[in-house]
Amino acid sequence: MAAEHQRVIADRIRRLGTETAFAVSAEAAEWAGQGHKVYPFHLGDMDLPTPANIVAATEKAIADGRTGYCPNAGIPALREALAADIGASHGLELAPANVVVEPGGKPVIGKFILALMNPGDGVLYPNPGYPIYESQIEFHGGVAQPYGYVEGAENFELDFEALERQVTPSTRLLIFNNLQNPTGAESSPGELERMAEFALRHDLTVLSDEAYWDTRYSGVSRSIASLPGMAERTVILYTFGKKFAMTGWRLGAAIGPAEIAGVIAKLNVNDESCSNHFVQYGALEGLTGDQSGPREIIRVLKERRDACVDLLNEIPGVRCFRPEATFYAFPNVTGLMKAKGLSTYDELRRSALEQTGVSFCTRLHFGRALPGEAESYARFAYSGIPVAEIREGLGKLKEWAQI
Repeated sequence: MAAEHQRVIADRIRRLGTETAFAVSAEAAEWAGQGHKVYPFHLGDMDLPTPANIVAATEKAIADGRTGYCPNAGIPALREALAADIGASHGLELAPANVVVEPGGKPVIGKFILALMNPGDGVLYPNPGYPIYESQIEFHGGVAQPYGYVEGAENFELDFEALERQVTPSTRLLIFNNLQNPTGAESSPGELERMAEFALRHDLTVLSDEAYWDTRYSGVSRSIASLPGMAERTVILYTFGKKFAMTGWRLGAAIGPAEIAGVIAKLNVNDESCSNHFVQYGALEGLTGDQSGPREIIRVLKERRDACVDLLNEIPGVRCFRPEATFYAFPNVTGLMKAKGLSTYDELRRSALEQTGVSFCTRLHFGRALPGEAESYARFAYSGIPVAEIREGLGKLKEWAQI
């Protein structure tokens, strides 16, 4: 008789985190399944259609037989278009050799870490921030070194004291997300220069997560990669998901020094062979074709931002900045929690869902709380909810806050 098989899951899996917004989404779906109305502010997805010209170009590519393998770094035309587009917007000299197409923006994070971090190396990353940073650092055996933000006059600002405290002789990498998820923070030119000086002084290689580069309502986006001495030490994370409402199409790119790009392309061979072939032709149309679709996306998102921020600031015990980029609001809810007698984030979130139907993430969905945190925050994503429902849902939240 054969011995019973003892299945042992690899130790590294215990270090692997998750994107906790999806857990909140599951709870909201369960609540809705019980017959309740839900106002979905929790997940940074989009309910807006992908522009028609992108869909048509993709369908044509399928009809033309672009359904097999393609080069592991991406089709040449798309790499050329990305090099030209990012080169122009960032003031950089880029060639196709600097561009590697990926199945989404998220794979760039893991492959950047795999390419450049040895076990035991330190990696600085924003917290609160996109939870996959922390997950991938620890999964691959690195030392996660979080830095945070403080409230400024008009938006959140980088906590440079935290950066200086966290850096050690073993720190090798810096993850920097200007136009930031979840806070909506955007660095001023002076802050950007200070961050570049920090990276140069400590000889750090930088992942500049620019997923929201084009999701802005006024002003001009700026990149740390554009500053003196930074292009040769910076990898830009680019994604098509936000600008073109292509979140489910899963396409992005890593853009940086050719040596690093070559390593990431080699990782592509090992991970997924290549990104989806025919989708790349749709993305090419997005970059080079009619831009009325992206302009309409921004118009709609701006209306939603204004409604969301205005209404959040009407709720007693809540105060909220008005970010000029991203599709997130990150209000301070300390006063609301105190007034309602709620001591934990879970109590706040569950009470709001069950009493008003409003579903949102909290600060703890974007990294472990840092020592000394005294204020409480929540994240409201308005990319997947129409203005009428924003007003209705936040109106109910306001009524609940006043009870």
